[in-house]
Amino acid sequence: MTAYALARLLPTEPHPDVITYLERIQGTFAPYGGRFLIHGAQQVEVVEGAWEGDVVMVAFPDLDAARAWYASDAYQEILPLRTRHIPGDLIFLPGVPEDYDASGLAAKLRANLPA
Repeated sequence: MTAYALARLLPTEPHPDVITYLERIQGTFAPYGGRFLIHGAQQVEVVEGAWEGDVVMVAFPDLDAARAWYASDAYQEILPLRTRHIPGDLIFLPGVPEDYDASGLAAKLRANLPA
């Protein structure tokens, strides 16, 4: 099932290392089936809460592929080019099946409510 790497990167000044990272990251995805879905969305529309920073989302065939990409020598080699200059958070998360319906989860939760 499709999995995602989701990052929120906080605003910073441009740095040459980050440009090098951007030039090289695309090549790290190919062996793991990764592809950008969102990259640096600077026009986020905040409808609830507060938000600061850019959004990056990469799709992978599954969580194993996402983990393997992150641990790969190719990505680990360039990762410090970003992390030294851009603070942020990165998470991996599994997708849901195409036929997913939240009412199924609601039914399970309702069944476990105290009487």
